[in-house]
Amino acid sequence: MTENAPEAVVAFIGNQRVEHGVPHRVSCRVFGVSEAWFYKWRRRPDEPTQREARRARLEERIIQFFTASGGTYGSPRITLDLWAEGWQVSVNTVAEIMAELGLQDRKPPRRRSLTRQGKRKAAPDLVHRRFDAVAPDVLW
Repeated sequence: MTENAPEAVVAFIGNQRVEHGVPHRVSCRVFGVSEAWFYKWRRRPDEPTQREARRARLEERIIQFFTASGGTYGSPRITLDLWAEGWQVSVNTVAEIMAELGLQDRKPPRRRSLTRQGKRKAAPDLVHRRFDAVAPDVLW
């Protein structure tokens, strides 16, 4: 749903009751929403709640920290920065907001394996895969 979609659905359901006499229960069932959802949205204030306003400010700060880090900070590091500013927020909340905003940290480059031979020639097998030596330094 888009930003104004819930308000449009609530208005449509309300208009069906007034204009055509269709009960709210039937309209809600057609739209696949619960009656509780309809009544909650109908009573909803026009301006955002305190919780929504705080979340919007938190999203702004997360975006600022993410862009300031060059896109490398993940949710744990951004959470530490938010805590330093005095925000009371969990790592999981920051991770959820970052996922909603599509912010993903850049992974560091993978380390190359040290055991791969690559283009170098392998060391010669001096023991010819026989590991039953009688004493140390004898089989060589």
